[in-house]
Amino acid sequence: MLGTEGGKVAGERRTGPWWGRLRLPVGVAVGIATAGVELAFLAVVAVTFTASALAPVTGRRLRDLTKRYAGWLLRLERRRLTGLLDADELPTPNDVATGRQVGYLAARLLPGTLGLLAYAVLGVGVVLAGIVLRAAVRGELTLLDALSQVAVGAVLLLLNVQALASVAALDVRLARRLLGPGSRAELTRRVQELTTSRAGVIAAVDAERQRIERDLHDGLQQRLVALGMLLGRARRARDADRTRALLAQAHEDVQRAVEELREVAWRVYPSALDGSDLGEVLAMVARRSEVPVRITCELPVRPDRQIETVLYFVACEALTNAARHAAANLVTVHIEAREGWVRMRVHDDGVGGADPSGRGLSGLARRTAALDGRLRVTSPAGGPTNVLVELPCG
Repeated sequence: MLGTEGGKVAGERRTGPWWGRLRLPVGVAVGIATAGVELAFLAVVAVTFTASALAPVTGRRLRDLTKRYAGWLLRLERRRLTGLLDADELPTPNDVATGRQVGYLAARLLPGTLGLLAYAVLGVGVVLAGIVLRAAVRGELTLLDALSQVAVGAVLLLLNVQALASVAALDVRLARRLLGPGSRAELTRRVQELTTSRAGVIAAVDAERQRIERDLHDGLQQRLVALGMLLGRARRARDADRTRALLAQAHEDVQRAVEELREVAWRVYPSALDGSDLGEVLAMVARRSEVPVRITCELPVRPDRQIETVLYFVACEALTNAARHAAANLVTVHIEAREGWVRMRVHDDGVGGADPSGRGLSGLARRTAALDGRLRVTSPAGGPTNVLVELPCG
């Protein structure tokens, strides 16, 4: 769900304007045809099951056939509804019991019948419009009568279009209500999500601890060892100028060690968020970045601290990757709140190739999922790289 900056999100449906106007009436028309097929299917099922009530073996075979063909019809309906109203969240047939499938196919007869009625009324309207047009051409109508007929026809056409839209909405609502998960299934799914996110957070914390240990061992510890050796040389030096030079170098090394220690501490806990908002803290990070960074923060209300912390870590990881691996010339960070979500998009013009399954990004994805958020990364070879974070704030 992520594309280039300012563009559409990858994976977003791209349909031409002509299909955007025609897919609703076409989808309803196809629904009328599938309702006819489903009516015939239900009639055959009812007759065959009644006839095989005394034959258990045959009954089992019929149940298998019913499940197979009901699943095929549901897949057909799902494709139709997905193209009709972008209902991508509709369940797949494999997730629905056979009884619920047959019940849905029976309920589908209602929108099919209503759609047929709407098209029948539309057909009658077309015939009447033709009669009026012929009368107008022959001069049998006055101008006032013609205008009144056009006005009445336009109103009826708008009502008919609204009827088609209502039939399509009813179709999607029936599918969501009759095929969607029940309260128990939804609760089970939510428990599974929480269990997975909890395990992911634990793994992310462990990975972050290992990373901090590695930074302390390979960076700060080595620098402190070198500093100790430098002070030892200064202590043993007999030349005053040599001693001053060594002490000056030791002082510079201490300053660099303090900076590295501060960086490690910020990876553990961004204490700057205690006194400043996210935009100000990211501006401080941008000033220390090796790559030019442009930040836009449009948050009318400051979000929760947990949300700010996740956004901070994601931004820092993206900036680090852009500087170390992407050879980027510019990184843009845009943060906004929209429709109950806080969204942050980080875009760089580097060479791309970032791996979403890598240790850093995967850990941030688990941290984001723990707050019921989403992290999506697109980084094709050759660039650019886009990181999108979405977190609920309402």
